[in-house]
Amino acid sequence: MSIIRLALVAALVLDLSAATVHAAPAAAVKSEASLDELVDTIRVNRAALVAVNLRLNAEQAAAFWPLYERYQTELSALGRRWGDIIEDYAANFATLSDDKAMSLMTDYLSVEAERIKLRQSYLPQFGKILPGRTVARFFQIENKIDAVIRYDLASTIPVVEDASSTAPIQFGAPADK
Repeated sequence: MSIIRLALVAALVLDLSAATVHAAPAAAVKSEASLDELVDTIRVNRAALVAVNLRLNAEQAAAFWPLYERYQTELSALGRRWGDIIEDYAANFATLSDDKAMSLMTDYLSVEAERIKLRQSYLPQFGKILPGRTVARFFQIENKIDAVIRYDLASTIPVVEDASSTAPIQFGAPADK
């Protein structure tokens, strides 16, 4: 990947992830219309990243983009459910019971399982219109975008506190003593 393309991808992903991160805590106060605008912006940026990095010829593009739109529509529904779980967690974080924590985890894992099923169901469809290497590249691009967004979200979502301790979870090397 050229340095210019890498810089473009990084800039678009950062814009995409920043919008997603800021949307998560504020989603409860935003109107449905502004949330729809945010989702549309994310989808456009995501499509731009895919377009820049997939390098489809005209025939491939004509077959790919309608399928991609259907895929993204279904994926967006799962994304909304994922966002609802994050909002529910944020609303209940201070008083999170064991039962609520288990319910949120059950819901989260359900959405993740459905995301995997969705990708598995679209894999052969993309494979019918694109070469296997291009399909693999597409899913790699999707995974990289998702990884950046999730990493950014992870830095803003607090970890459930241990009931016996209020010490924050630490990652990396232990602090000097």
